Amino acid sequence: MLQFQIEKIENPQLKDRLQQKIDQKTKPIGSLGLLEELALQIGMIQQSTSPILKKPQILVFAGDHGIAKEGLVNPYPQEVTFQMVLNFLSGKAAVNVLAQQNNIEVKVIDAGVNHDFEKTPGLIDAKIAFGTKNYLLEPAMTEPEAQMALTKGADLVEEAFNNGTNIIGFGEMGIGNSSSAALIMQAICKLPLEDCVGLGTGTNPEQFKKKFETLKKAIDFHPTSDDPLSILITFGGFEIAQICGGMLKAAEKRMIILVDGFISTAALLIANKINPNVLSYSLFTHCSEEKGHRAMLKHLKAKPVLNLGMRLGEGSGAAVAYPVIAASCTFLNEMASFESAGVSQA
Repeated sequence: MLQFQIEKIENPQLKDRLQQKIDQKTKPIGSLGLLEELALQIGMIQQSTSPILKKPQILVFAGDHGIAKEGLVNPYPQEVTFQMVLNFLSGKAAVNVLAQQNNIEVKVIDAGVNHDFEKTPGLIDAKIAFGTKNYLLEPAMTEPEAQMALTKGADLVEEAFNNGTNIIGFGEMGIGNSSSAALIMQAICKLPLEDCVGLGTGTNPEQFKKKFETLKKAIDFHPTSDDPLSILITFGGFEIAQICGGMLKAAEKRMIILVDGFISTAALLIANKINPNVLSYSLFTHCSEEKGHRAMLKHLKAKPVLNLGMRLGEGSGAAVAYPVIAASCTFLNEMASFESAGVSQA
């Protein structure tokens, strides 16, 4: 398997200096809540008491799933994936407008869409295949395809790093990918399937019942495995695999990882099984309304920045949470201390 050299961010002396700087600001200790925790984590990631965010970027990976051709887990037809890719490229999707508001660059990647885009301007071609296979009948991908997807995701993040980005979000698009994420979650978190499967995109109760029964058949069909690569091969999507590789590379480069919702967190579940040090570099931008995401966050002992009832995907949660995350650096770097302001302490 592709190896990632991810350093632990442990540095007790630096942690003490950061905490002291936070506590010496003109405020009661702890009164900025999660902003203080974010400032501490970002400072530890960057190994600095004055961390800065540079050239924020969101990578939106798109891929199709073989199961979606059957219409068993998805109310929307598979064609919506490539149609939404074109919407991203037009700059008018949710992630585009929310990112633009916060000066975040968005890049769109064809990780494995079941469509021939030829040479569509603005689209990054990282296609592994025209969608995964149907995991009701066989593993979703081969091991070489999984390795290639991990590598391509890592390469895209390394390119962003080389261009000066030090904070990167991961979004996705793929009809049927909430089912893939639920299966990955069940395999890793060892929870009952009913705790993992949600409505996804626009599923009504009757469709949900069919979706659940289909995913139960998929679990029963494949042998149980604790190996993260095997789980990815069996149930994953090419977009999930590329996000996973991208997250691992981002941590290797000491970048800040902005984790979006249910599907992006499923990619992190795989990444965390490959190298647990990746978690220290991860900021969880929001808690999705998609059933299972809260349990995912609990499994990872993660605290989300926002809880707005969102469940769109695309990286939209990362885009919305970014200014809050930036605020943690702003107060750390610019807010007066008791000493500099001449304010008496308690």
